[in-house]
Amino acid sequence: MKTLILSTAIAALAAGAALAEGHGATVRMGTEGAYPPYNFINDAGEVDGFERELGDELCARAELTCEWVTNDWDSIIPNLVSGNYDTIIAGMSITDERKQVIDFTENYTQPDPSAFVAVAGNDVDLAGAVIAAQAATIQASYVAEMGATLLEFATPEESIAAVRNGEADAVLADKAFLAPVVEAEADLAFTGDDVLIGGGVGMGVRQSDTELRDKFTAAIQSMKADGSLNALIAKWEIGEQF
Repeated sequence: MKTLILSTAIAALAAGAALAEGHGATVRMGTEGAYPPYNFINDAGEVDGFERELGDELCARAELTCEWVTNDWDSIIPNLVSGNYDTIIAGMSITDERKQVIDFTENYTQPDPSAFVAVAGNDVDLAGAVIAAQAATIQASYVAEMGATLLEFATPEESIAAVRNGEADAVLADKAFLAPVVEAEADLAFTGDDVLIGGGVGMGVRQSDTELRDKFTAAIQSMKADGSLNALIAKWEIGEQF
C-alpha cells in the first residue's frame, strides 16, 4: 500500500542494531492507527480494524505476548529500526525499496487496487491534474511517475480534504480506504481506472529478527490454510481473497 522514503531509516539502522537482537518477553506491534479499515483508533481509544484483529490472532498462533503501539506514518520504519517496537503491521506494502532497510513476513493481503476520487460530476484529466496523496506512500510515488502534479499530505484525511476544498483535482489512495468515503459522501466519486501498485501487504521486522519473522510467517500461512484469513479479509472488505 504505502511507500516510505528511506533516508532517515538508513541513518537509524546502526542505532537500532544493538536492540535488534531480541524483543524481550513482549512483542510490540507498531501501527499507524489512522488508516481504516486496516487500522484506526476506536471510540474507546484502542487500536481497532482488520490489522488489530489479524495481529491478535497471529500472536495467539505464534504463542507470543503482544502489545500495540501507535506511530506516525512518516517515521514508522525508522522507529522500528531504532527498537521502539518490534513489528510494523500498518497496511505496508512489500517493496524492494523497503527491503533495503527492513525485512517482511509473507504477505497477508493481495495487492490492493488504488483508486482516484474527485468531486462528483467533474471531468478530470488525470494526466494533467493536481492529485493529492498521503506523503511517502506508493500512491504518491505513482502520481509523481505518471507526470501529474503531486500534492502530499501527512494524513489520508488531509488528502481527501484537499479535493473537497478545491486544492486538488483528485486523490489517489487504497480503494478499500476510499470506498466508505465515497459511499458516505454524495459529492465525491471514483474517476478513471483502478491501478495495482506494490506486492501485497506484510508485517515489517528488523532484518536481524529472522526468528520473529518466521514465527509470524508460519502463523499467516496457517490462517491462509484454514480459511480464517480470507474470512477476515471479507469481514473488513479489504480486497481480493487468497
